[in-house]
Amino acid sequence: MRKRFEPQLILGQLPIEETPIPIKSRGSLAPLVASLKEIFIVAQWNERVFEILERKILWHKKQTGRPGMNLWQIFVLAQVRLCLNITYDELHDLANHHTLIRQLMGVETDFGYEKVKFEYQNILDNVSLLDDATVKELNDVIVAFGHSVFKKKETETLRLKTDSFVVKSNVHFPTDYNLLLDCARKSLDSVQGFLEKYPCMAQWRKISNWYAELKNMMRTLSRASISGGMCKEQRIKVATKKYLKKAYALQKKLQTTKAIFPSNDLIDMALHLELQHYMNLLDKHIDLVNRRLLKGETIPHHEKMFSIFEEYTEWITKGKRHPNVELGKNTAITTDHYHLIVDYHVMDHETDSEIVIPLFKRIITKYLVASWSFDRGFWNKDNKQKLMVDIANVIMPRKGKKNKSESEEENQKIFKKFKNKHSAIESNINELEHHGLDRCPDRSYDHFKRYIGLAVCAYNLKRIGKQLLDQERAEIISRNQATKVAA
Repeated sequence: MRKRFEPQLILGQLPIEETPIPIKSRGSLAPLVASLKEIFIVAQWNERVFEILERKILWHKKQTGRPGMNLWQIFVLAQVRLCLNITYDELHDLANHHTLIRQLMGVETDFGYEKVKFEYQNILDNVSLLDDATVKELNDVIVAFGHSVFKKKETETLRLKTDSFVVKSNVHFPTDYNLLLDCARKSLDSVQGFLEKYPCMAQWRKISNWYAELKNMMRTLSRASISGGMCKEQRIKVATKKYLKKAYALQKKLQTTKAIFPSNDLIDMALHLELQHYMNLLDKHIDLVNRRLLKGETIPHHEKMFSIFEEYTEWITKGKRHPNVELGKNTAITTDHYHLIVDYHVMDHETDSEIVIPLFKRIITKYLVASWSFDRGFWNKDNKQKLMVDIANVIMPRKGKKNKSESEEENQKIFKKFKNKHSAIESNINELEHHGLDRCPDRSYDHFKRYIGLAVCAYNLKRIGKQLLDQERAEIISRNQATKVAA
């Protein structure tokens, strides 16, 4: 059974609460360690964190069995990965060799004693146990902890700012013909899985030729599409016809040989399901390439796919010159005047103006809000009127032409003051992007949302840690000055 942490120290083990904080460090790790250490030491916060982790990870587990990685180690490793914006390979190396992180996890020992080591897959599997809903609960606790550090009065109201940005999926730039190659390649990979398990099958002896010829034809079509010169349209059609002829041949061969693939166990069944999935996508993209390049049709946006691996990916155009197109998901964050992210939301085919009312309902039940600023993208008459019932200052510039009263409102001193301060959220977004939220390397939509949540938690912990270190430095300076005066 998993434990919250290991309360009984073994011989030579260094206590978590005695983890040294490098006060002079200007990196991201020292503030993170400072805030995590404070959460562990203060019962009010560690109790709430462990309750959330137990409810997610242990609710369906028996009270017996191997202990596994404890909850505190999972929490620490998840935050370290996103704070430092590192891969699981780098996280594995730090977990086994970085003294500061190991002591914070409760596994570091003095020189001469046996060292606890973690396997790569062990770290990957355990950090992946967290989901988006759990991470949101953890972030609420972290924000409450941050307010206890920053706030001078419990009843102090917050000045909020909301903006959205694109978190990119880990996908290549999509075209109909390179997505068709992806479908063909993954279909052949499924066939290769059968061939490796059943080497005696003779129907696919030239499978390597299928890979090579399809790739060469796709590249020929790509070169014809991006190059200029005379008879460009004719060259594109010739290359497309050859490419589609080969794709049709593959489609026919897959259909005829699929029935002879064995179905002896669960692995075979999984391979069959995978093969059928990619064959369906192959059919779809053969049709799209044929309609667009040979028949000259304009494909409706809702029929397009932008990745066969990360199917949740959206094509997002925000009207910027660079980048003019982004592939991923819009994400809205709401920060307070301490620069803590009090709420985040991954937008699934939603516009900025559509999320304001649900966001307002989440925020108003948790915090006292004095002002709230948005940019023009969030404007809607109903949105503004709803917020103004409970919030004194709602800064939401109108889209398009303004009437007289709206012009007068936006020219007021208080409106301009909060509107000018709204740009501070851009620096928060930039900091998030430099700590992992420029592109998500994790696969699947659930992991995409969890990755964003962990990045927000790590960002908040680092902000709180900076404040804790500043307070500690101020105390050291004060003590030194008092010592000099006494001397």
